[in-house]
Amino acid sequence: LGVFWKLLFKWKGSIYKLVWQNLFVYMVLYYALSITYRFGLNDTGKIKFEQISLHCQRFADLIPVTFVLGFYVSIIITRWWGQYKIIPWPDSCCLFISTCIQGHDDRGRLMRRTIARYLIVALIQTLRMTSVQVKKRFPTLNHLSDAGIITDNERVIIESLDEKCIQHPKYWMSLVWAGAVVTRAKKEGRIKDDFAFRTIIKEINNFRSGCGGLLDYDWISIPLVYTQVVTLAVYTFFLSSLMGRQFLDPTRGIEGHDVDLVVPVFT
Repeated sequence: LGVFWKLLFKWKGSIYKLVWQNLFVYMVLYYALSITYRFGLNDTGKIKFEQISLHCQRFADLIPVTFVLGFYVSIIITRWWGQYKIIPWPDSCCLFISTCIQGHDDRGRLMRRTIARYLIVALIQTLRMTSVQVKKRFPTLNHLSDAGIITDNERVIIESLDEKCIQHPKYWMSLVWAGAVVTRAKKEGRIKDDFAFRTIIKEINNFRSGCGGLLDYDWISIPLVYTQVVTLAVYTFFLSSLMGRQFLDPTRGIEGHDVDLVVPVFT
């Protein structure tokens, strides 16, 4: 029960933080209409108000807000989970590198570390284009160089390619270098069979696919028409509920208005 209350009153990332401004405006408008109905209208005005309220209530029920929101939330959750699942983790590739590239000498260790570093470089380059936090941490290639993630020569090569081809991402460059290191290790006999060589190259290619998939999610958002439909449906529903969900005078015998709760709890 204690965890429930802690979760319920979390502010950061909560639904309260997201909707409190809209909720405040809605409540102000709702009570303005309610006070007008209760204290500002004569009998003729109240009858007209009740007719409009019933009319709005009848047509608000025709708005398929539940269906539209359910469909939209399903798209959002599927997209969110898909983004997480497609994040490329270097663990599998590093496991194959450590197992298949043999040699306990300095050159063998340097090859394995270099391939792993190139994987990290590709991931950082991808996240710099999709994540604000990573972009703030590594705003330029110089910051990657200062952190020891890339060398000065590698930075110069990437920058020279950026000048020649500005419009396209360069995250794949370090993966090409990683493949070249794997090929060199095969020629030197550090990879004993073709199956291990193909497995490492396949893992590097899968890593590239994951990086490309993250960029696809960043480039291609949910079609605007879906967002517009949901926005129109929700705002139309709540605008109609301003009148349609008003508590009318129970003494008038209006069907469905037997109780006057004043506060629109279930609205």
